[in-house]
Amino acid sequence: MTLFGTNGVRGIANSEMTADMALNLGKSLGTYMHRHGLGSKVAVGRDTRISGDMLKSAAIAGLLSTGLEVVDVDILPTPALQYYVRDNANAGVMITASHNPREYNGLKIVAGDGTEFSRQGEAEVEQIYYAGEFHAAEWNETGNFSSDQTILRTYMDGIISKVDADTISTAGLTVVVDPGCGAGCGVTPILLRELGCKVITLNAQPDGTFPGRAPEPTREELGDLMSTVKAAGADLGVAHDGDADRVAFVDEKGEFLDEEDLLAIMAGHMLEEKKGSVVTPVSSSLKVRDVTESMGCELLWTAVGSIDVARKMIETGAVFGGEGNGGLIFPEFQYCRDGAMTAAKMLEILASGRKLSELKQGIPEYHNTKKKIHVKNQKEVVEMLLTLDLSGDVGGVGNVGGLGDVKVDRTDGLKLWFQDGWILIRPSGTEPLVRVYAESSTAGRTAELAGYGTDLVEEAARKVR
Repeated sequence: MTLFGTNGVRGIANSEMTADMALNLGKSLGTYMHRHGLGSKVAVGRDTRISGDMLKSAAIAGLLSTGLEVVDVDILPTPALQYYVRDNANAGVMITASHNPREYNGLKIVAGDGTEFSRQGEAEVEQIYYAGEFHAAEWNETGNFSSDQTILRTYMDGIISKVDADTISTAGLTVVVDPGCGAGCGVTPILLRELGCKVITLNAQPDGTFPGRAPEPTREELGDLMSTVKAAGADLGVAHDGDADRVAFVDEKGEFLDEEDLLAIMAGHMLEEKKGSVVTPVSSSLKVRDVTESMGCELLWTAVGSIDVARKMIETGAVFGGEGNGGLIFPEFQYCRDGAMTAAKMLEILASGRKLSELKQGIPEYHNTKKKIHVKNQKEVVEMLLTLDLSGDVGGVGNVGGLGDVKVDRTDGLKLWFQDGWILIRPSGTEPLVRVYAESSTAGRTAELAGYGTDLVEEAARKVR
C-alpha cells in the first residue's frame, strides 16, 4: 500500500489517519534524518481541523523519541511553516488535509530548504515506516521540545517586502476575505489591512468543523463571498482552502475567477516584471501556455503536484510556476504555493487601476471540465489504461475512437493530446477516485473528449474489480 499521495499522507481522521500512524511517521522522519545527517531541528504545525492536536502530539512524540529537537509552531498556513523551516529548522511537519472535506486530516513533510519533501525522500520515509526500523534515542538523549509563536509576524513581513506595498496602500482597495475558518484566519485579513486595504471578513474565526463552508474554495462553496463582494462594492474577494496554500478570487462584479484564468493572469504579470520560463503540471489549461508563448517565453510541463512544479522551477530557474487550482509559486519569495502571497500579488495588479473582470477578458478562451469518478482501485484503473496501445510511445501519433489524431503523454497518468484539445486521466493521490480532465476551444468538443475519457475509466474499472 502506498502511503504518500500527491501531497502528503491523508485519510479520514482517527479511522484511516490515526494517532499511531502519525506517531510512526514522526519516528520514520526522525530515522531518515539520522541516517542522512540532516540536522536535528524539526518544526511542527497544523491547520484548524479538530483532529489536529491529536495528530500533532503523536507526530511530535515520534520525532522526540528519535532524539530530534521539536519546535511547535501551532496553527498556521502551510507556506508559513515552510518559510520558518527554510531559515530556522532542518525539516518540518504540517498536520493538514488542505482542501479535503472536514472529516479528513493528514501529514506533510517539509525539507530543510522549505520545499516539500522530494518524491525520493517520501519513498524512503515510507520504506522506514513499513519496515518499522526506527532509530530510538537513549534515555538521556530524547529530544528537546519548545514552541515559537512569532512566525506569523515574520511571514507577513516577508510577503510585504516582496510586493509594491506603497502602491497597494495608496490604491484604497476594499477586499472581502473568507479564510473558511482555516489556517488563513490569522494571516490574510491582517496582512491585507496592513497593506492599506479596507477588509471585510467572512468565516474568519478558526474552527476545525468548518461551519461556514467546506474547506475547498470552489465556486459552489463561495456564494456568500460572491454576494458580499457585490453588495459591499468591493474590488476583490479572497478565499482560502484549509491550510491557505491556495487561494480563490471573486472579481468586483461578484463573479468567481476560474483558477485557470488566475494562473494565466498571474503568469502574464510575472513575465511583465521578468522574462523567463513558467512551470505548470500537465493538468493545467492551454490558457497559460498561450499567455506564456505570447510573451516569447517557454512553458514547461510537469507531473501534477506542487512538489514537482517547485523542483522543476528550481532546476530550470523559472520565474513563475503554479497549478490550475489556485496554488501559485513565487520564487523570489519561496518555492512553495502560497495563498497569502498570491493575494498580495493580486492586489499589486489591481492597485495599478485595472479591474479583475477586465483582466479576465484578456485571457484566451477555452472550455474545460474536471470530472471525479469514484472507484476503489484508482491506481490500478489508470495503470491498466497506461498499458493500452493508443498510439505507441510518447510522441507517437495515432487515431483514437474516431476523435482524431492523438499524441500520448505519460508524464503523469494518461494524457491524450489532440489537434484541438486534450484529455488527462490520472488517479487522485488523496481520495479514492480517478480524475478526468478535458479541454478544447468549444464546449461541444470538450464534452466529447470528457465523455470518451469517462468511458475509458469506467470500462477499466469494471475490469479491475
